[in-house]
Amino acid sequence: MGIFDKIKKAVFGETEEEKQEELQQEPILEIDEPQESKEDDETNEEAVEEAQPNSGEEKPAPILEETVSEEQVLEKIQSTESEVDTEPTVEEPVSTSELVETEEMADVPEPEEKPELLEETATEEIQEEVQEVAQVAEAATESKSTTEKYDKGLEKSRRTFGQFMNELFSNFRVVDDEFFEELEEALISSDVGFDMAMTISDELQEEVKLRNVKKPKDVERTIVEKLVEIYDSEGENENNEINFQASGPTIILFVGVNGVGKTTSIGKMANRYRKEGKKVLLAAADTFRAGAIDQLVVWGERAGVEVVRHKPGSDPAAVVFDAVDRTKKEGYDVLLVDTAGRLQNKVNLMKELEKMKRVIEREYPSAPHEVLLVVDATTGQNALIQAKQFKETTDVTGLVLSKLDGTAKGGIVLAIRHELKLPVKLVGLGEGIDDLHDFNPDQFVYGLFKDVIENYE
Repeated sequence: MGIFDKIKKAVFGETEEEKQEELQQEPILEIDEPQESKEDDETNEEAVEEAQPNSGEEKPAPILEETVSEEQVLEKIQSTESEVDTEPTVEEPVSTSELVETEEMADVPEPEEKPELLEETATEEIQEEVQEVAQVAEAATESKSTTEKYDKGLEKSRRTFGQFMNELFSNFRVVDDEFFEELEEALISSDVGFDMAMTISDELQEEVKLRNVKKPKDVERTIVEKLVEIYDSEGENENNEINFQASGPTIILFVGVNGVGKTTSIGKMANRYRKEGKKVLLAAADTFRAGAIDQLVVWGERAGVEVVRHKPGSDPAAVVFDAVDRTKKEGYDVLLVDTAGRLQNKVNLMKELEKMKRVIEREYPSAPHEVLLVVDATTGQNALIQAKQFKETTDVTGLVLSKLDGTAKGGIVLAIRHELKLPVKLVGLGEGIDDLHDFNPDQFVYGLFKDVIENYE
């Protein structure tokens, strides 16, 4: 199975043709018919012979060897008359009590379950099956919806990738050194990143020679295959899921420069978890910007969750202290903390984040459970630079890639995974409150290279 086939299977599941092939490959069990033994055959033949009369043959009458005397005949007639005159014996009727005792003494097995219980059990089983079918249908609908959102969200990036591929092949008739130099520049311009562009170019040259690839479509397919292979190898053992706690609250810090969509992402995430039945609390710890506090309060109202806030300019750690205390006393499941994005002063920012972490660790030693860096996908290489700087400043555990639907440079995800070794945990695929989704590597690759993958045979 090729790498494109694996992506299709991961995104859409097994096709009907694959299911039919699996069924045809299953071995068919042959049932041996019971053979009758020779003894049974002989017994049956004897029984048939005894049961069937001899057709057309008359048995000869027995020959009386002795003559019967008249006295013997008279004795026989008298004995027959005496038997006819004798009254027949009538059996006495059996009483009802005796019948009851007889039935009680009979060893009759009682049914294990009453018919009513059997009907209830059958009804419960039917309900469980209906629920399972409904859950499968709901999951399939949700998966289809997510696939469509990835498809639509990466439309600009996919169109740009297709355009530079068409331009590249229209300018070159031969796959030579000049072709690969142009390919490197094209990949860098699509924000795949310098290091990854060079790696792809070097490995692609070897692959083209090995396969003796000459046709433009084959070269394009080989380029995408190499991109996907490198992307997959960089993401080996990567965890794209949020680290939710089995017991106790899950505390998540959000970091990122101003204007990348950090507060918006927090509001969308709060709305999502609240809909899932979790009790969510927000902390407005970006106190240096009054607009950030007001913006988070608005998002809290839209999502239907509470917000802990202080006056502008107050200590961010004090806001976090009150939020943690309220989380513990009122039994919140999730605490989302908005922090300042003053990256221009790394020292103060690092001290501020360390102070907030100490406040959290006093009550919950394993927290914060995630430190998510929000970056704007539309900024391309600037997003990569910001990610590098924040990674040096604090212990970032994952990325939230906002505005992915608005960029023509979706290749930034490939660069981030290749250069920073950080997992993308969430992506913004629209402006709506429900448009923040878990990052799915297979859906992303399919959405980015859909045209090439669908034309692959």
